[in-house]
Amino acid sequence: MVDHDLREQVRLRYAKAATSVTDPHLETPKSAGADSVCCQPQPPTPCCDQSKPPTSCCDQPEAEVGHFGPELYSKDQQGEVPDDAIGASLGCGNPLLVAELRPGEVVLDLGSGGGIDVLLSARRVGHTGFAVGVDMTDEMLELAERNKAEADVANVVFLKGNIEAIPLPGESVDVVISNCVINLSVDKPAVLAEMFRVLRPGGRIGVADVVAEDHVTPPERAERGSFVGCIAGALSRAEYLNGLTEAGFEQVSVEFTSEVVPNMHAAIIRAVKPSE
Repeated sequence: MVDHDLREQVRLRYAKAATSVTDPHLETPKSAGADSVCCQPQPPTPCCDQSKPPTSCCDQPEAEVGHFGPELYSKDQQGEVPDDAIGASLGCGNPLLVAELRPGEVVLDLGSGGGIDVLLSARRVGHTGFAVGVDMTDEMLELAERNKAEADVANVVFLKGNIEAIPLPGESVDVVISNCVINLSVDKPAVLAEMFRVLRPGGRIGVADVVAEDHVTPPERAERGSFVGCIAGALSRAEYLNGLTEAGFEQVSVEFTSEVVPNMHAAIIRAVKPSE
């Protein structure tokens, strides 16, 4: 059953992130990446009480900086997109490094935010290809449209929708990417099934996400950080592998890249839809 209250918390958090990029009067820093996990940039709260055991992510602020946000993109990549697209980056990886996009392909970004991965993808698939971004947050979609206009990229469209019900027909895209968004879903099996549905036979996914080590239980994940901060809702490595396999994917892999809080990692997830 979908938790609509939790989904609304996620929407509000990312609406605030979008408006903070363009509104200089807000206290949130222009680069929203620093606020991407737990309560590190916020005033002390019970979550950040130093009397908590070291499993609390708030005892590890140094682990959070450097694993989220604009610094995950090269200087050349940052130079390809508007500053506001960079400032709105909240991801835990760079899916373009593993997506291996080719000219003429159609690529879909789930939870496209301010549009950085969509705009970069559009340049790589070229004028014969197309890039689609799906996001549920009006403020992020508005920001993405502004970034699209500033970047002057024509082969892009941004659609409003939930990633559990992607507003595209089946077998319509070649590649699905996502950057630290699936962990925020309130129905992850639906997301994996939707990725499989929209991909053409032989299509592939290249996803960046936060993933827990298999021994870390859901309550222990919640101790390390909030759901809206990309921690409490993360899948374990085994849950990801099993979920993608059950959805129909093959050549499934989950590769840890860096630890963001104890025993939980930024990771790259790959899988392929079988060819007909």
